[in-house]
Amino acid sequence: MEPPPRAPGRRPKRGRLSRSAEFERVYRQGRSYGNRYLVLHVFPRGGEGELQDGPRLGLSVSRKVGGAVERNQVKRLLREAFSAEREALPAGLDVVVVARPEARELAEREGLAGMRGALAELVAKAAAGAS
Repeated sequence: MEPPPRAPGRRPKRGRLSRSAEFERVYRQGRSYGNRYLVLHVFPRGGEGELQDGPRLGLSVSRKVGGAVERNQVKRLLREAFSAEREALPAGLDVVVVARPEARELAEREGLAGMRGALAELVAKAAAGAS
């Protein structure tokens, strides 16, 4: 039986963190890098076949960022920014991006370009720290 077709532009869920235990492991055992808008937590996951997979993303956007509409906008921009920046990260990483309340203003003011810039700054720090 074939898997159902996915919507165009959507990535498979395999590239995402979904279980709370995965988030907890990244928070507790990983390293973190922050700026005014975001906090990036990274943790190298173990396992043979998993090292070939690209980095997996988890998002944490609390109600301090805003209502449902604002939070969903921030999450959508973060997913898009991460897909553009994921090549700079080594394979086999679990990544959790936590949006700070200032991320909403950045999303409203600068949109994807601003979010990508804030995330690129943290990805560069994480990539340098992973080397």
